[in-house]
Amino acid sequence: MESEAFALLQPTPDGALPLVCDSPHSGTHYPGDFRHCLPLHLLRRGEDTHVDTLWSAAPAAGAALLAARFPRTYIDVNRSLADLDAELLAEPWPEPLRPGEKTRLGRGLLWRMLDARTAIYDRRLSVAEVRARIDNYYLPYHQALTSLVDAAKARFGAVWHLNLHSMPSDAYERLGIASDRPLADFVLGDRDGTTCEPAFVTLVEEQLRSFGYSVSRNDPYKGVDLISRIGHPAQQSHSLQIEIRRPIYMDEASCEPHAGFPQLQRDLTRLLGVLGTYVRDRSDSLGEREQVAV
Repeated sequence: MESEAFALLQPTPDGALPLVCDSPHSGTHYPGDFRHCLPLHLLRRGEDTHVDTLWSAAPAAGAALLAARFPRTYIDVNRSLADLDAELLAEPWPEPLRPGEKTRLGRGLLWRMLDARTAIYDRRLSVAEVRARIDNYYLPYHQALTSLVDAAKARFGAVWHLNLHSMPSDAYERLGIASDRPLADFVLGDRDGTTCEPAFVTLVEEQLRSFGYSVSRNDPYKGVDLISRIGHPAQQSHSLQIEIRRPIYMDEASCEPHAGFPQLQRDLTRLLGVLGTYVRDRSDSLGEREQVAV
């Protein structure tokens, strides 16, 4: 299924599992009303380029895969609607705003800065312009993701959500973090253990380490709006953010895949198979407990 806002790949009905994947930042279609002042090759630094392709085996493993078609520099669906940068607006926003720390860096709901020195616009945006982006892109994406999560929860009694991203090699610098630790190949974010059951996070970490990758948890990315909305383990709704270090699979300057891409894709396909088995077993177990309780 496709729309202007997203592409959706689904497993066959009889093969579906309560596993939902979304790639909110891999979009490469730049809407005509963006009107940014940067060369496209610079603006593309904000993309999680190819992440949806890396995880394209999701439907074969029983998972739905939702991917944004638009770039996050245009509007970021992993931010709340109140996380809007007032400095970017040509007029007052008619609702209360609650900008977060990323917004201070110019990367809130609508990005103002590509990095600390590079502005995306040479103008301010009107309320109508921002509203159009929300109505045409942000809300349709959220509605599609909510529908997938709710349908899985209704059918199976539980849901596991993978929020899929990539990260630049200079992630610590971009975040303004002084660190003497090298950036891991994968960063798993569960907002310090609050959005996903520990066993699932541990399984992901152990599998990735068995493939030879380095893995960290919540350093430097803990997860933002989407996993905090979806992840409520006490209600059998589990959400985990997965960040992949871009140099593993692509040239950061050109955004083109390099020779490491096929191996990473194969490893992620193997990971999806393991997670599919785990989710199937856990959902079957939950269903059996509910039947006993009745």
